[in-house]
Amino acid sequence: MKGIMIQGTSSDSGKSFLVTGLCRLFSRDFNLKVCPFKSQNMSNISYTTQNNLEMSLAQALQARAAGLEPEIFMNPILLKPQHEKSSEIILNGKKFERPAEKNFYFENFTQNEGIKAVREALSFIEKNFEAVIIEGAGSPAEINLNAHEIVNMRIAREADVPVILIADVDRGGALASVVGTLELLGQDRERVKGIIFNKFRGDINLFQSAVEWTENYTGVKVVGVMPFAKNILLEAEDSLSLSANKNLTGENFLTDEKAFDAIADLIKNNLDINFLSGLIRS
Repeated sequence: MKGIMIQGTSSDSGKSFLVTGLCRLFSRDFNLKVCPFKSQNMSNISYTTQNNLEMSLAQALQARAAGLEPEIFMNPILLKPQHEKSSEIILNGKKFERPAEKNFYFENFTQNEGIKAVREALSFIEKNFEAVIIEGAGSPAEINLNAHEIVNMRIAREADVPVILIADVDRGGALASVVGTLELLGQDRERVKGIIFNKFRGDINLFQSAVEWTENYTGVKVVGVMPFAKNILLEAEDSLSLSANKNLTGENFLTDEKAFDAIADLIKNNLDINFLSGLIRS
């Protein structure tokens, strides 16, 4: 299908932020009917759709950025942590009969009900939208999860879309995290078509040598360097908070159109948009 997937070298690298901006940019400036998608999200903060189904807040925000009504096919699986070793499973907007605990989730659920729901959602998106912008979770280099995961490279293969890898410069070690991630991807490395460095502070000229080194060493294009966006705020998800349990509905869900446009403009001014457009449309 036509589209792109944003994966990160770590959690909190800026995947949700970037997908939100890309949804706004390509729907606003390219008049493209794009749909956000994340197969599995983990958060105690959720959004209730118009037909009373529960989904991730991040994908609801991304839908709004794309000018769409949030719907559960954009996030078929939501995990709501209950304690350190168990999460409530929300499947297609409704509470699943069993929690995600012990080995049940990875060895049973993901390979049966989970992947079935993901495939149905992707099929619906392919038939009803011009392109999909997919968000991964955590890192695709978590090799202990690769056999059972349904949120990173497994989904890129299911949708057959190229991957852009995003790294957080602000936390340090971005070059090592990019190289290390690529080294651990195996055959999936070929699917990575671009790298984005995110949350950069200071003089961008000082980072140019790092960009050149990355391209020369990895052979993968650096699509751009995103500055630290300290003045752009969206509703935040706290994926590990056990006390949040916050639910947003259509009535109290605040969408900041100016924030969506600001993120889109930031992407437009700092990334190679023609390159990304070519990937999405290919």
